[in-house]
Amino acid sequence: MINLLIEADRVELLAGEPQAVDAPRDDGSRQRIFRCPDCQVAVFSEYGRPEVLFVRAGTLDDAAAVTPDVHIYTRSKVGWITLPGSTPAFDAYYDRHDLWPRASLERLDAVLA
Repeated sequence: MINLLIEADRVELLAGEPQAVDAPRDDGSRQRIFRCPDCQVAVFSEYGRPEVLFVRAGTLDDAAAVTPDVHIYTRSKVGWITLPGSTPAFDAYYDRHDLWPRASLERLDAVLA
């Protein structure tokens, strides 16, 4: 699954109101997954801060226009998936300060301030 990390105020819902479902995480915390009320497909998630959403790329009008900048939690990928060597990949998460462009870090800092 491909997610885009984006400011909540930049997300436009075109129809319906997603239903929030609280889901447990491995570390004992919870994340909120917002699902389409009709088909129950996850549209976006919150990981503790509602100002930033993890939007499912497959729910976008032009999902094919999105390509991953990084692959995370690859320890759980199935063997038949091959990740391109040109894209950084991590068994778990990573330090965004080591990988993100300065402009992206500034946008995140601004929205979380």
